[in-house]
Amino acid sequence: MRDTLKAVEPSAIVCNTGVLGGIYALDDFDPIKEIPNGVFLTGFFSNYPTQEAIDDIFGFLNQHRLEPHIGEIFTFSDIRQACMTQDYGKVNGKIVVTIPQHEISMRCML
Repeated sequence: MRDTLKAVEPSAIVCNTGVLGGIYALDDFDPIKEIPNGVFLTGFFSNYPTQEAIDDIFGFLNQHRLEPHIGEIFTFSDIRQACMTQDYGKVNGKIVVTIPQHEISMRCML
C-alpha cells in the first residue's frame, strides 16, 4: 500500500479491499506522514455486505458511469489459467471469471 500511495496522482483514491498472507496491519504505518496531500485512503470490508451496501455501491458506479478496466475474461472451466495469469501479472485490469448460467447466474472478479 505504501508504494501505491506514493505512485498515484493527487486526488486519487486508494482503496484497501483485501489482505493476503495473514498480515492484517502495516507495521509502523503513520497515515499523517505516509498518505500524500491530496490523496485519499479508504477501505472496504466485504465479508458480510448488506443489500443496502451493495445497492449504494452500484448506485454510485452507475451515477458516475464508472466501469472497471477489464483486462481479460475467462470461463470458470479456465479458472486455473485465470489464477496463473493473476499470479504472474500478465493482465492490465480486472480478471473476470464467468460462471455458466446453468451453474450460477453471476460474474465474479479476482
